Amino acid sequence: MLPDTGIPTLTPGYAAVPPGHLATIVTSLEMLRPPPPRPGRPFPPGLALEPLARTDPETYRTLFREVGADWLWFSRLTLADGALAAILADGDVEIFALRRDGRNVGMLELDFRRPGTCELVFLGLTGDAVGTGIGRTLMNAAIGRAWARPITRFWVHTCTLDHPGALAFYRRSGFVPFAVHVEVAPDPRLDGTLPRACAPHVPRLD
Repeated sequence: MLPDTGIPTLTPGYAAVPPGHLATIVTSLEMLRPPPPRPGRPFPPGLALEPLARTDPETYRTLFREVGADWLWFSRLTLADGALAAILADGDVEIFALRRDGRNVGMLELDFRRPGTCELVFLGLTGDAVGTGIGRTLMNAAIGRAWARPITRFWVHTCTLDHPGALAFYRRSGFVPFAVHVEVAPDPRLDGTLPRACAPHVPRLD
């Protein structure tokens, strides 16, 4: 859970973002019981959700980049190898690649390490798969897997760097907002973590 204490409360008005950084509004959402099922067609032939083999961090990061670079996902790219390897090896973390003919087109990551809780850490599609309807199927799979375990809370956070329809999609899926934060972080395009041409819709302050 994102902490509700220890984070300074913003006062009304403007605040300057340092050069070389990004500011994003983060919305946290939760569901406290399984939602009514939403219609979703099965994955089409040739498309399959496959568990990611417990493998080296760079294999995971390749999947992470392929799905998240357009939205400036960078958190796992800057995580130390040892810390990421520990997550990959944990039996309470489920990671799946959505593949079409051997090519990654999406990912799903669920974290059950906190008792009674599941975090939807990552759910996303590559650009050519967005808008095809398989996002609903992938979310239905996430909800089903989460509530198949003895949890009382399923939660996720999204931010203004994500697809503009992400927040509404989560709400339609049964999640309810419970907190809003502002995050300021170094722009991952300026230090080589991600290519400079990524996410042209997000201005660089370099």
